[in-house]
Amino acid sequence: MKSRLRNQFEYEMRKARDLYEMENYTQSYFHLERAHILGQRYYIPHVRSHYWMYKVAIKLSDVRETIGQLARIIMSVGSLVGTVPLGNTGRARISPVKPMPIPEDLQAYFE
Repeated sequence: MKSRLRNQFEYEMRKARDLYEMENYTQSYFHLERAHILGQRYYIPHVRSHYWMYKVAIKLSDVRETIGQLARIIMSVGSLVGTVPLGNTGRARISPVKPMPIPEDLQAYFE
C-alpha cells in the first residue's frame, strides 16, 4: 500500500475509532466505509475495516449487519486475488460484489 493511500486509510480509521469511542456510530460507519473503499485491495486493511464495522454492528444490536460483517471478514480473501469491486462501501446492505462510484475526494488515491 502506497504511503499516501495508507495515511488516508489510517486517518479514516482513526476518525472511525474516535467516533466509536464517543458512541457516534453513524459517523463511525461513515469513516469506516471510506476506509473500506481505500483499503479493500489490501488484505489486512480490508479485514480491519470489516472488523470495526462488525464492532459497530454489535454496539447497535444490528443482527443483519453483524452477520454480514462476519461473512465479509471471511470474503476479504478476495483482496489477495484481486477480486474486489472498487468503490464498494463494505456494508451488509450492499452486495459484496457491487462496484460503486468512488467519492470524488478519494478518487486521487486510485490514480
